[in-house]
Amino acid sequence: MGTITLNQVTKSFGDVQVIPPLDLSIEDGEFVVFVGPSGCGKSTLLRLIAGLEDVTSGEIVIDGRPATEVPPARRGLAMVFQSYALYPHMSVRKNIAFPLRMAKMDKAEQDRRVDHAARILNLTDYLDRRPGQLSGGQRQRVAIGRAIVREPQAFLFDEPLSNLDAALRVGMRMEISELHAQLATTMVYVTHDQVEAMTMADKIVVLRAGHIEQVGTPLDLYHQPRNVFVAGFIGSPTMNLIEGPEAAKHDAHTIGIRPEHVAVTDDGPWQGTVGVAEHLGSDTFVHVHGTGLAETLTVRVPGDIAVRHGDAVRLTPDLACLHRFGDDGLRL
Repeated sequence: MGTITLNQVTKSFGDVQVIPPLDLSIEDGEFVVFVGPSGCGKSTLLRLIAGLEDVTSGEIVIDGRPATEVPPARRGLAMVFQSYALYPHMSVRKNIAFPLRMAKMDKAEQDRRVDHAARILNLTDYLDRRPGQLSGGQRQRVAIGRAIVREPQAFLFDEPLSNLDAALRVGMRMEISELHAQLATTMVYVTHDQVEAMTMADKIVVLRAGHIEQVGTPLDLYHQPRNVFVAGFIGSPTMNLIEGPEAAKHDAHTIGIRPEHVAVTDDGPWQGTVGVAEHLGSDTFVHVHGTGLAETLTVRVPGDIAVRHGDAVRLTPDLACLHRFGDDGLRL
């Protein structure tokens, strides 16, 4: 079982509390993603779970057993870091087997586990190579293989794709998601990229300044953001947020609407001037200025729409898809 429970966990560095009292439950087999802006505490939280940082107060329970005082090596967890942390002078086989050799595991069992991990990760043909002979994506797979052979209760990933280029990140997202489906093991994944969070997670934990702002499935957070922060963070492009008289018409302090729920029309109630039109093939994102509603409104339209910088446009929002927030920032 790979359950992880945090009960009133806090973390302070000197007089600075970076994780206020926090409760969180991660179920066996879940793929949970911690997401939030830089400095929100997501990596610190992961390191507390791993035992690489000491908890200031509170309790961590792993697989039903108290783990707050348990050393990292005995928590049954395997961590994959942002930097691959491979030994350049060792072959791929020896890199993957390293934690097993340190545990003085039987050689035949080492070979079995390494070969199994290599098959899962398509590394069988590279076992005799050294890390310098591999691509970035292959090196990351070696680092994941080193975690797999430990057969942990849960995998912890700390921004593992941030060193890869855009194309490799997309490929590795798919590979890690497929790995989770294949292994059915708990995975806890830290990223600042909300696209990674949306495409990979069973459950997303949105953090800000050490606080949990919302926990839910990707679609829960997308369609039912708990507050203005989550609404503005989840989604790419982010939700349009509007204050002032237009929000007051809807008895709200702030209203929000997704770019795909605003249309360019001939007689829409909102009007402005096109600043930038980002043509992405099937879609175009039109950034409209001068509406008097917000500094910029972003509209998602079909890719073949004929708009360009400086064009005057009228916009029609789908009022059925409007999100309303009070002056405390919470959803109404």
